[in-house]
Amino acid sequence: MIVPVTPLDFGRRAFKLYPDRLAVVDGPLRLTYRDLAERTYRLAHGLKAAGLRPGDRVAVLAPNTHTMLETFYGVPWAGLVLVPLNTRLTPEEYRYILTHSGSRALIADGRLWPLIAPVAEGLPLILVDGDAPPGTLAYEDWLSRQSADPIPLDVPDENGLITLNYTSGTTSRPKGVMLTHRNTFMNAVNFLLHHRMAITDRYLHTLPLFHVNGWGDAWAVTAVGAVHVMMSKVEGQAMWDLIHQEGVTALCGAPAVLNMLATTPHAPLDHPVRIATAGAPPPAALLQTLAQEGIEILHVYGLTEVSPWITVSEIRPEDHTLSPEALAAKMSCQGVEQILAGEVKVVHEDGTEVAHDGQDLGEIVNRSNVVMAGYYQDPEKTAEVIRDGWFHTGDLAVVHSDGSIQIRDRAKDIIISGGENISSVEVEDVLYRHPGVYEAAVVAVPDDKWGETPKAFIVPKPGMTVTAEELRQFCRDRLAHYKVPTSFEFVEALPRTASGKVQKYVLRKPYWEGRQSHVN
Repeated sequence: MIVPVTPLDFGRRAFKLYPDRLAVVDGPLRLTYRDLAERTYRLAHGLKAAGLRPGDRVAVLAPNTHTMLETFYGVPWAGLVLVPLNTRLTPEEYRYILTHSGSRALIADGRLWPLIAPVAEGLPLILVDGDAPPGTLAYEDWLSRQSADPIPLDVPDENGLITLNYTSGTTSRPKGVMLTHRNTFMNAVNFLLHHRMAITDRYLHTLPLFHVNGWGDAWAVTAVGAVHVMMSKVEGQAMWDLIHQEGVTALCGAPAVLNMLATTPHAPLDHPVRIATAGAPPPAALLQTLAQEGIEILHVYGLTEVSPWITVSEIRPEDHTLSPEALAAKMSCQGVEQILAGEVKVVHEDGTEVAHDGQDLGEIVNRSNVVMAGYYQDPEKTAEVIRDGWFHTGDLAVVHSDGSIQIRDRAKDIIISGGENISSVEVEDVLYRHPGVYEAAVVAVPDDKWGETPKAFIVPKPGMTVTAEELRQFCRDRLAHYKVPTSFEFVEALPRTASGKVQKYVLRKPYWEGRQSHVN
């Protein structure tokens, strides 16, 4: 008999094989895989008893706690669809997602309840993890009253939805990305293979679980019986403390998290640590710094719409003859297609592949089992990005002679100055090499002569002083002069999404009010 594939099967296996092994560390709380199984069954039984039926949506608003983790098992185990909510939205954005998704239940962390309380009224079931306000139920009390009897895993259709993940809205409403059991299973296996997860690993959840299901870590860590180390708030010192105290061996994070680790004072590592990074091209200088610390970096690339990993910066044996600078530069590429990510290529507008010369620019497209089922209730937007069986990412890239893909920019972030295309990523990479730069973001601003020119927003390293003229000369020594930012602005922080991506549209917006840009 052919059984549908699902990442929930990793839970079934772990519950059976590793009942007495440590599964979850959440502050002082320790849960074994037997405990996690029991809580999964209680949650599934309770949701069913509350009248929810297969296919119903359950929204969850929580930081990276054990409760958030167990919803990735208990909700779909009951045949329901999980809707993980970004913890940094406005009440109106929550109202839209709850309404658009048709969520019939909500599980919220008590610390975040005030964010969603104004728009949660009317849902049939509201569970609050912590002190339960009127009209809600205390999650732990409610869970303790449910049956702990095992529920056989039954997924009737691997192409059915397991999660509905809403992308961060920029100029429009958030889109609901429909991910299936098959999508997420394939991605979780890619996570296992390329991040080399093993039973001896202790994995730190720095990446928000609401962000594309923690890139698949919610299920992949369990698959091998490893330990989930939860982290509600990401801070440099707290990360280093957990790495040392809990023996953390692996984690995931955007380049901003890597930068936080690199710049936080800490004791030397006494054990290997692997970090998978994505979300934005990591500066080569940052990768080189972490490599010197003894941290192994895995650079991956993808989008919510592809579950989300599709490429990996593959370091081959012959690459170890490269200089540290050249090796870091190669690692900053998005790399080659992952084992279960199907076909990934870079194409011109007419669909022909770009030359593998590191210069010919095109768009990254993907055809695979990790491509979403579509945008929920939005066939027009779905048809815009999935054409002739290929998902169009909107990311512009080149391909090197070894087949490695390297992003030059998002289509919307390319700067077109005097008819010349300027990669904001290329300029940022140079700025990150300056010893006084902590973070950098480059965007297009209007210019009467050239149409638009690069502007750099700089976060200086603490305790260091850097000037615009110094940075301008630094760039002129390393870039074609038309690529050098025409202005610099020093800021305390860059606007970011909850997953660490810089919100360049926020930086651009004040300069383009009432003017026509080549992007929205």
